[in-house]
Amino acid sequence: MADPVVERLCIIGAGHIGSSILRAAREHTIAGHISVADQSADVRARIIELGLADAAHANAADAVAGCDLVVLCVPVGAMGAVTELIAGHLKHGAILSDAGSVKASVAMAMSAYLPQHAHLVPAHPVAGLEHSGPDSGVASLFINRWCILTPAPDADAEAVSTVSDFWRALGANVEIMTPEHHDLVLAITSHVPHLIAYNIVGTASDLEKVTAKEVIKFSAGGFRDFTRIASSDPVMWRDIFLNNKEAVLEMLGRFTEDLSALQKAIRWSDGDALFDLFTRTRAIRRGVIDAGQAGPEEKPETKAVDS
Repeated sequence: MADPVVERLCIIGAGHIGSSILRAAREHTIAGHISVADQSADVRARIIELGLADAAHANAADAVAGCDLVVLCVPVGAMGAVTELIAGHLKHGAILSDAGSVKASVAMAMSAYLPQHAHLVPAHPVAGLEHSGPDSGVASLFINRWCILTPAPDADAEAVSTVSDFWRALGANVEIMTPEHHDLVLAITSHVPHLIAYNIVGTASDLEKVTAKEVIKFSAGGFRDFTRIASSDPVMWRDIFLNNKEAVLEMLGRFTEDLSALQKAIRWSDGDALFDLFTRTRAIRRGVIDAGQAGPEEKPETKAVDS
């Protein structure tokens, strides 16, 4: 059995990502002792019932006491407030990290309260489902997925190495980039797609000539996928858009320009332009599948889709 990555681990927030980390940490013996903090008494009780932690606390300050690595799995809008709450209780040399989908504003908010004796190594596991709660956790969630670390240039090298080892032990591939570049990349690969999904589902619900019953009854693959994405946690996604507004607005501008060009091609029956676009985007999708980032249900072979 491999040695633990850290002796004492603390997870704050036991939702989908937090409980997935807990399950994987237990499965791979990543920590000698695991503590959890969550505001919900039901969540805390369930975590203990599932055997995912050694201790569960209502107060995050109590949970972090003596811990070597603390990972915040809360909405990005709450990262600063939680850091302020636990800052005075972090042990000397403790590493503080997170699992948020926005990095620049989150790092700034957390740094404002971080004590000098602790180390900050922001992280973002690019994985997850639309489900929530401690029972939605999946131990294999991070296997062959990417976890992006965005440490400051002067971050402690040993702390960065520990967080890298932590995520690799969970099965993830690790890459390091600046917070600003991360936010731009995620704006186009995750944030804007979610925004489009929310908008399309909202548009469908507002159609007067198509009933809600028909929308549900005749949903083919495309719209069905949009409804899955649009069912994600509204608090989490509200905070993501408010905290990554610059990158999201930049990508939305690009998307709007491309959408106008597509609208023009359809209006003028420009079949060549449509064919070229669909061919190019199909190749990108195949690249996603070949890289193993499309999910276990899709293999490199050709797969039929609903129309």
